[in-house]
Amino acid sequence: MKTGIDRLIADPALLAQLKGRRVALVAHPASVTADLTHSLDALIAAGVSISSAFGPQHGLKGDKQDNMVETADEFDPHYRIPVYSLYGEVRSPTPAMMASADVFLFDLQDLGCRIYTFVTTLLYLLEEAAKAGKEVWVLDRPNPAGRPVEGTLLVPGQESFVGAAPMPMRHGLTMGEMGHWFIAHFGLDVAYKVVAMEGWRPDDDGGFGWPTARLWINPSPNAANVNMARCYAGTVMLEGTTLSEGRGTTRPLEVLFGAPDIDAKAVLTEMQRLAPEWLTGCALRECWFEPTFHKHAGKLCNALMIHAESGFYNHHTFRPWRLQALAFKAIRRLYPDYPLWRDFPYEYEHGRLAIDVINGGPALRQWVDDSAAMPDDLDVMASHDEAAWVAEVRGHLLYG
Repeated sequence: MKTGIDRLIADPALLAQLKGRRVALVAHPASVTADLTHSLDALIAAGVSISSAFGPQHGLKGDKQDNMVETADEFDPHYRIPVYSLYGEVRSPTPAMMASADVFLFDLQDLGCRIYTFVTTLLYLLEEAAKAGKEVWVLDRPNPAGRPVEGTLLVPGQESFVGAAPMPMRHGLTMGEMGHWFIAHFGLDVAYKVVAMEGWRPDDDGGFGWPTARLWINPSPNAANVNMARCYAGTVMLEGTTLSEGRGTTRPLEVLFGAPDIDAKAVLTEMQRLAPEWLTGCALRECWFEPTFHKHAGKLCNALMIHAESGFYNHHTFRPWRLQALAFKAIRRLYPDYPLWRDFPYEYEHGRLAIDVINGGPALRQWVDDSAAMPDDLDVMASHDEAAWVAEVRGHLLYG
């Protein structure tokens, strides 16, 4: 399997299209070639005239640990080019930033989830490129979560930096495919090219999205492995709650919850009673941890660990968004007065609960808090939206 950057570096015809043009690179630590050379180094070695670089959330170096920790612009002392931050004073590139290049190469490893902000960064880049008459190339990479689609669609008017457009939580697309959908959905007039992968088969049992022979490099500090990438479309919702998502441990965003005052075994029993079919495709294991920082730091937390890996993983039945929603529902039933929802300005959004920002609307929270609402009610709502999304994006798929 070859990623977009490997295809570009190896193809004289593609490189020739960049000759004599100023080129910018949008990258992070996982932007590497097959031999682990960073894309910035590989492009310059191949003779591409890199005039600037851009870093998304967590920075070009990937050194910023948490959400809402900004990165400043800097100057690369080795290559003597500006490195602009798209998660600092601005989220969308400014006209001055756009003036730094003629062609923008977007080479970010994504997780296949609406809330992972690299998706929004792509949209903002396309919008500004359309205004400035610039060209955008996506150097495509695998979606480690594969093709499955899950979750309700973002409600129009609920857009944010973690919700670029009306898409479900787990969107099933690569960044190259997503760019095509953005252009069609928003009617953007922009010069756009996808340097597609070779040999990526998202439905093969050899990884189901992430080729088993391919090394994993964290695209952000808490995206530590493929198990996390598979779980993330569910576990990211914990960021909108008072429950620990495992930050401050070695396995963040791979647990259904962690808390010092919740009985994990009791929650699992209630989940099995409510909707046992939503627990399939993975193994759930009771565990304990003490976060060194973040929520419940220094306190012993009881938790449920998700293992969507090894022989426990079933790509076709694992549904992390429903699994996480079910955990919330079980906790609410067992602990009716538990202060579940965290009230703070999530990703700089004021006036909305963080869980609503994450889900692109209040529907999931309302379902959890409604004692009369059952799993079938959420399933009907989500299934309708999932089917609509699958039909809408079918024409933009680049890989079988």
